[in-house]
Amino acid sequence: MHPFLTLSSREPYPPHLHGAIVALGNFDGFHLGHQAVVGEALRWGQEEGRPTVVATFDPHPKRFFMPDAPWFRLTTLEQRAEMFARFGADAMLVIAFDAEVAALSGAEWIRTFLHEQLGAAGVVTGQDFTFGRRRSGTTAVLAEENFRFGIGSCAVPPVLDEGAPVSSTRIRAALEAGDCATATRLMTRPFTIRGVVQHGDKLGRTIGFPTANLPLSNYLRPRYGIYAVRGRLPGGRMVNGAANIGIRPTFDPPKELLEPYFFDFSGDLYGQEIEVEFHHFLRPEARFDSLDALVAQMEKDCARARELLAW
Repeated sequence: MHPFLTLSSREPYPPHLHGAIVALGNFDGFHLGHQAVVGEALRWGQEEGRPTVVATFDPHPKRFFMPDAPWFRLTTLEQRAEMFARFGADAMLVIAFDAEVAALSGAEWIRTFLHEQLGAAGVVTGQDFTFGRRRSGTTAVLAEENFRFGIGSCAVPPVLDEGAPVSSTRIRAALEAGDCATATRLMTRPFTIRGVVQHGDKLGRTIGFPTANLPLSNYLRPRYGIYAVRGRLPGGRMVNGAANIGIRPTFDPPKELLEPYFFDFSGDLYGQEIEVEFHHFLRPEARFDSLDALVAQMEKDCARARELLAW
């Protein structure tokens, strides 16, 4: 049995994965709809005794064509790889989206990647998936071109939630509104930011709320404000807490950060990688006239967070 692999389209493709069933998409957030696509690829692969490869893109095509667009990622490549592995896939193939790839038509893309490079036996996508120059590749083109090369095709219909399709766009809108419950339901897990704890100005320590400062990197910025969160620390320990995400309007100069304060925890996390799960939005960011007013509000926020996370 082979270990789970993370592969790049710029590197040689392992021979033992030729003839795989490929789940193809961006899969950012790996929500219920994505899980249906990868689940169908796994079912097909198991039925025919073939490996399953999840193919995703980096950078996201939107980032390639709109490099100045606001950050919008729901997951990092590393997070996606871990989720695909847990789901049962054999490998993640990262298709390096560059000018050369962007110039390929849908038909050229199928021949270049699916047939020549991967030697895929079958491809599973969402019904609305498009690819290739000017989105010339549709599921209809995929089925037609795949037939020429003897590759099977399957387009999975959208998964509906409350009558509407589950989508990464819908999840982003929920998070930007501070609606953690909807995002969690659609992804089947809380939105989670992973990062390495940085040294900050240590103001939190001086007022009795030492925080672990995390950069936001390429993640979507959820609604700025205070959240009830859970942290996953090195070694897997889970802790409850409250976090500020935003620019800290009470302090100068403004600096965009995620600052979780973990209850009943003391220790040095500097330089270590942790995760912060967003469970409940408590309130928007606010500017306070004094540190005393800020501390009083933080005590209320922490009490409310403890109450919500106890359920």
